[in-house]
Amino acid sequence: MPSQTFFNLSDVRRQIIIDAAIAEFASHSYEAASISSIVSQAKIAKGSFYQYFEDKQDLYLYLVDLALEVRRAFIATSNLPSIQAGFFVYLRALFQANLEFQLANPAFTQILFRGPHFGDVPFREEVFRRTKAGLIEFMRRCVQEGINQGQLSDQINPDIAAIMIVTLGTEIRRFIPIVLGIDTNQLIKDSPNVDRDAISKIIDDFVRILERGIGGSDD
Repeated sequence: MPSQTFFNLSDVRRQIIIDAAIAEFASHSYEAASISSIVSQAKIAKGSFYQYFEDKQDLYLYLVDLALEVRRAFIATSNLPSIQAGFFVYLRALFQANLEFQLANPAFTQILFRGPHFGDVPFREEVFRRTKAGLIEFMRRCVQEGINQGQLSDQINPDIAAIMIVTLGTEIRRFIPIVLGIDTNQLIKDSPNVDRDAISKIIDDFVRILERGIGGSDD
């Protein structure tokens, strides 16, 4: 957690440091990311950095928490349908909103997912805890509301369903750039055109499988 000294900085100075840190971690593995590079880009003394953060891990985890906060705000303004409109209608819109967040914030997305999934972050479990624990609890509440509304079977265990949806959603997030040949590093540098229709089709298929299952029909 940053020190109070960091929060005592002006909004502009804090944002300069944050932007430099986001750019560094989004473009490099955790081990390759350099505090020296960050302070150079932010034009602060290295000694000042250690007045703001304990170390590189402290800074990275702060960026993870910040990215989660930005994502929550983004989702909150996405005008999602209510679960009463249909649990899977809501779920599909939620995944679409998450996709839009990722495309609009590729650097934050790299920090949230690429580092702990594909990189060499030595405290991956802590990153997973922060990124997944809140999502699982949120999804558990959604599933429970779906049950209460009669949208889902009351035989479903909300805890297991939530873990399944969040875990599968994470894997779909990894699957999309691979199957569509999207270079996530390029998203940060050039903001290339992305085939949103193809991504939406994958989301549709994913939600349809969740809704209908993979077992054969008895009809």
